[in-house]
Amino acid sequence: MKKTVFVTVLAIMLAAAMVLTGCSTPAAEPSTSAPEASTEASTETSTEASAAESKEPDAQATQAVQVASTANDALIKAAKESGNVTIGMSIPQLANPYFVSVKNGVEAMCKEYGYELTVVDANYDVAKQVSDFENFMNQGVTAVISCPIDSNALIDVTQKMNEQGIIVISFAQLVPNANAIFTIDEYSYGQVIGENAAKWINEKLDGKGNVLIISQDNVESVVKRADGIQDKIMELCPDAVIVARQAGDNPEKGMQITEDVMQQHPEVNVITGNNDSGPLGAVEAVKGMNLSQDILDKFYIGGGDATPEAIEKMNDETSVYRATVDIGPYDTGENCVKAIHDIIESGVMPVGDAVKTTYFNMDPVWQEDVLAGWTAKGSES
Repeated sequence: MKKTVFVTVLAIMLAAAMVLTGCSTPAAEPSTSAPEASTEASTETSTEASAAESKEPDAQATQAVQVASTANDALIKAAKESGNVTIGMSIPQLANPYFVSVKNGVEAMCKEYGYELTVVDANYDVAKQVSDFENFMNQGVTAVISCPIDSNALIDVTQKMNEQGIIVISFAQLVPNANAIFTIDEYSYGQVIGENAAKWINEKLDGKGNVLIISQDNVESVVKRADGIQDKIMELCPDAVIVARQAGDNPEKGMQITEDVMQQHPEVNVITGNNDSGPLGAVEAVKGMNLSQDILDKFYIGGGDATPEAIEKMNDETSVYRATVDIGPYDTGENCVKAIHDIIESGVMPVGDAVKTTYFNMDPVWQEDVLAGWTAKGSES
């Protein structure tokens, strides 16, 4: 399957800003209840569905995004004239291969434009990410790129940055008052991941898979993704069993969860996850279990994000890593920097209705695609 990547260049003073629901505060408990069924996600309709399901930001965010002044524009024009552009990047966790791919895209485009880049790892600590933003502001950077752990926690500091003429770009999860947003509808994304698993269950397991979901239920904003996975599997495979759903943010946790669950439930033969990170750990766990070849031939591990590490696993024909979903993480990184470049070139900081929201495409990638030569952009980085 040829990868298609839906990206749009930031259009200054065009298009109403669409805002994704949900903040990113850590969840008190993992979600176990299924939300109401939504329409089936597809590569070609995901953007429209995302826009339709978007909600207006809360009152605080609405007020925050209106910050604009001629001083902002003057600082942006000064950056253009001097050619000295510094960017701070705050990443939730560098142990997650998705964020590494985004970072690689940011680094490549900064190199092309001659921008200076500083990257910091918040390690899923909300207070640290807020502190990192404040440090960037005090350093007087030109712009900040971030995937927020808690969107609401960054509203105030983002407003202060806007008032100082500092450009803020958010990706994946949104900062409501950012100056450009690259995001995804989490529930629809989960449905695409779940549809991959369901296809395998129906074609290889006669519709009766025993499923482990490696979620991110510890991060509120992506609980809906695992809900989408679970709902789609049960919709398409009503005889399947969800054996367990546990949160694992990185390969180490994914490996531990898989080992623990399969000790209690050796019948598990399908492992799917919110991303590629946890399932990559599941691959290593399964390798150490000495399962028979008959079992391995029908065993499914899959995730999302199409990270280079996942593609490398899929490129081994003996691997049980069967499918992922390409949302263009490397492209996302590149386009965050392009958005900053466009704002600087325009000399105007977009706020309010001028802010552009771009939704990722979601393209399933199967092991046979990779074996036939499919590669993720930036996989050579």
